[in-house]
Amino acid sequence: MFKKGDLAVYPAHGVGIIERIESQEISGCTLEFYVIRILENNMKIMVPTQNVNNVGLREIIGQSEVPKLYSILKKKDVIIDNQTWNRRYREYMDKIKTGSVFEVAEVYRDLLMLKEEKDLSFGERKMLDTARSLLVKEISLAKKVAEKQIEKDLDKIFAPNPMQ
Repeated sequence: MFKKGDLAVYPAHGVGIIERIESQEISGCTLEFYVIRILENNMKIMVPTQNVNNVGLREIIGQSEVPKLYSILKKKDVIIDNQTWNRRYREYMDKIKTGSVFEVAEVYRDLLMLKEEKDLSFGERKMLDTARSLLVKEISLAKKVAEKQIEKDLDKIFAPNPMQ
């Protein structure tokens, strides 16, 4: 599915580059692995090639999917569950772990909207930062524009009086 040099999204960690594909013998079986370097922090991850679907490794979205992503972010008529912060945290973490950039966008939007109403817990603030960084990296690669521009776009979407 992937080849050396391809960009891939690893759920909850973000966009990485396939640095190499290598074989290793484990318990007498030879397995092929993608060796991925996460762009955000240079972390290395090894994913068995046959487990790609199980772990949610996927290609970055295409530029044509960015408007759908922005429409999720702009949708402000959503109802945010008034549940305890730890239950909300688990629910949002599950969404981030799916690896879907659209789920990450929902988490980001919901946490920003919640932040308007009340203080976020430490975990929620960290999750908000994680969701933003995942979105910024993937959208900038999809649109082939600088991350700073995507950050400005996101800030504009969530400005108190967005000029649209």
